[in-house]
Amino acid sequence: MFGLHYNLERHSIGLAIAVMVIASIGGLVEIAPLFTIDETVEEDPDMRVYTPLELAGRNIYISEGCYACHSQMVRTLRDEVERYGPYSLAVESQYDHPMLWGSKRTGPDLARVGGKYSDDWHVAHLEDPRDVVPQSVMPSYAWLSRNKLDMQDLDKHLAALQKVGVPYTEEMIENAPEDAYGQANPDSERAEGVAERYGEETNIRSFDGDPGRVTQMDALVAYLQILGRLTDAAEDQPELDDSALDEEE
Repeated sequence: MFGLHYNLERHSIGLAIAVMVIASIGGLVEIAPLFTIDETVEEDPDMRVYTPLELAGRNIYISEGCYACHSQMVRTLRDEVERYGPYSLAVESQYDHPMLWGSKRTGPDLARVGGKYSDDWHVAHLEDPRDVVPQSVMPSYAWLSRNKLDMQDLDKHLAALQKVGVPYTEEMIENAPEDAYGQANPDSERAEGVAERYGEETNIRSFDGDPGRVTQMDALVAYLQILGRLTDAAEDQPELDDSALDEEE
């Protein structure tokens, strides 16, 4: 085997051809399954889309590089399921563009963080992580509470996602900026429209504790509070038995 490799290294053309063959095999293994993705990814008719405010929070999450330290994928391992909750399903990420599964865990996985902590906890944690987790190495994001959220282009973002298969309606797109404001201001007239378009169970409240003003903190906390709660599919899945978990380990 090593003799073949040494001989290839002496012949640049042969080595180039061998590299192309191996790369083609690897590419085929990764690409071929995509042709059957519609048949392999399960569907959930009760899956709801992100609201404009949650989507804005997701954009902030991505732009600040949060995905570099936090994954959003609970694996089928005993310790992961016991620590984070039900293992992740593909259907839960069907509206994520891009998906944020990840593998890096400087911080904990966030796939099931929605509803686990209060809004006040998230705000305090983002403003100064060591106030609530003394051993945290996460940087502070205090400016998010000071920065007003730019909502004017949210309709364009929803329209772009509609083109790649996210089932936003024309009404949702048209009212995106108003719905972002309404979700963070429960006493405003616009809040009612959010519940009508996205469901009565939508989180509608002042996430940063400062009603009347929509900040980037509102958006990011709204996003964190919906993670793992867009569908109940993971809660309804059959539990892995001990032997299956042990085999994964």
